[in-house]
Amino acid sequence: MSPAELGGKPGFPSTRWTLILSAHESPEARRTALDELLRSYWRPLYCFARRKGCDRELAQDAVQGFLVHLLERDFLSRLDPERGRLRSFLRTAMGHYLVNLHEKDRAKKRGGGAITISIDVELAEKTLAGAPSDPQAAFDREWAWILMERALGKLEAEFRSGQRRAPFEAVVDFFRPGETPSYKEVAELHGMTVPQLKSLLFRTRARFRELVEREAVDTVAEPEHAALEVHELLGQLSG
Repeated sequence: MSPAELGGKPGFPSTRWTLILSAHESPEARRTALDELLRSYWRPLYCFARRKGCDRELAQDAVQGFLVHLLERDFLSRLDPERGRLRSFLRTAMGHYLVNLHEKDRAKKRGGGAITISIDVELAEKTLAGAPSDPQAAFDREWAWILMERALGKLEAEFRSGQRRAPFEAVVDFFRPGETPSYKEVAELHGMTVPQLKSLLFRTRARFRELVEREAVDTVAEPEHAALEVHELLGQLSG
């Protein structure tokens, strides 16, 4: 089972280094940035906590508590894009938080006007079923799925808007995990020849890769590092 329905509309907000840098402006900006950051990336954090031995309830509470922890420590104002990858920062910070997690931390997320995020535990558990047993690998794998979901959502928008003159339904199943659809059957269904479908898929895959790299750009220190980041993350999905 896939970690999420890749053909849907993820609707993730824009949360990257640019948003984090803007958070230096004020406490309100930091609160907003951190809220949006965790709304986008709670799934890797949840998988990480579960693979670290937390049960479902504790993992859910840990993600919420981690958000408050970062806010209280003024995490964003000290974060420097030139020092590395956002993925590594969050994973390392979550690891430190779990080491020091106590029962009192679980209740903190509900008090003091804390930010809370909606966590779909059932979705997270479906994700976890296919995740590696190693916590770091589970985190990175889920991060990779999120980048792909975001990119696929933007690709779908290009098809739906008419920017790409072909039905999105003709290509989307080729981007889902599992058995590859029949070229002949898909081509016939959408009034294409097999060579036409293959040509469309070639162009679409190239554009999809471009969109995935664009999603990764603002999570790394330098734009030229995005391709390597994508290469490493896609390795998590194929492993």
